[in-house]
Amino acid sequence: MAEAGGKGGWKTGALAGLGGLLIGAGAVAGYYGFRAPDRAATEEIVRDYILANGEILPEAMERLQARQASAAVGQHRAALERPFHGAWAGAENGDVVLVQFFDYACGYCRTSNPVVERLLREDPRLKVVWREFPVLGPGSEQAATASLAAAQAGRFRQFHDALFGSGRPTEANLAAAVSATNLADVSLTADRRTELQRNFELARALGFSGTPTFIVGDRVLQGAVGYDVLKQAIGEARASS
Repeated sequence: MAEAGGKGGWKTGALAGLGGLLIGAGAVAGYYGFRAPDRAATEEIVRDYILANGEILPEAMERLQARQASAAVGQHRAALERPFHGAWAGAENGDVVLVQFFDYACGYCRTSNPVVERLLREDPRLKVVWREFPVLGPGSEQAATASLAAAQAGRFRQFHDALFGSGRPTEANLAAAVSATNLADVSLTADRRTELQRNFELARALGFSGTPTFIVGDRVLQGAVGYDVLKQAIGEARASS
């Protein structure tokens, strides 16, 4: 999975956060006898605390990465939430937009499909935007190209459900989905290639490389996180808007 931010950035952020926490703590004030701590002494306290409590580092890293991802989402929100033709569903001007990066060869994407459908059924104010992210080989790429053709033809969801419903995007399954949705041209045209490139650029900017990945509000949720997590994220995004 791609690292969010610069190399070593999460370590700097974690140390800075721990330093601020420790400096503000009463124990540190007592230790220094209410004298302002100098930089070297503070760094030594932080170092000792980390060595004694190493389990806090993963949490600090996750929090820093979440903040970095949130900033990246804000920077790229317009591009993330702008669907490729008909690759969206729900309320056209929804108050919350759930963006899903997916791959037809991804089993976790397949199991997440009914979860997204359920959210759409239950929430009339939700908009879902699907973004093709074929990272699992040639079959993924061919399926993504056909899916973009379906989006241009106004038959994205029919194709999407047909292919996910048949299993992995084998040559036979892909041909059946193309036939079922009556798609004439599923070649990699220039505009479809541009869309795929854009999606990979967005993924790099947000610091992820796998599927499924969901963006809700300012949050980036990686993996098949399930109904409850997505519903909570939608509620939090709605409350903060």
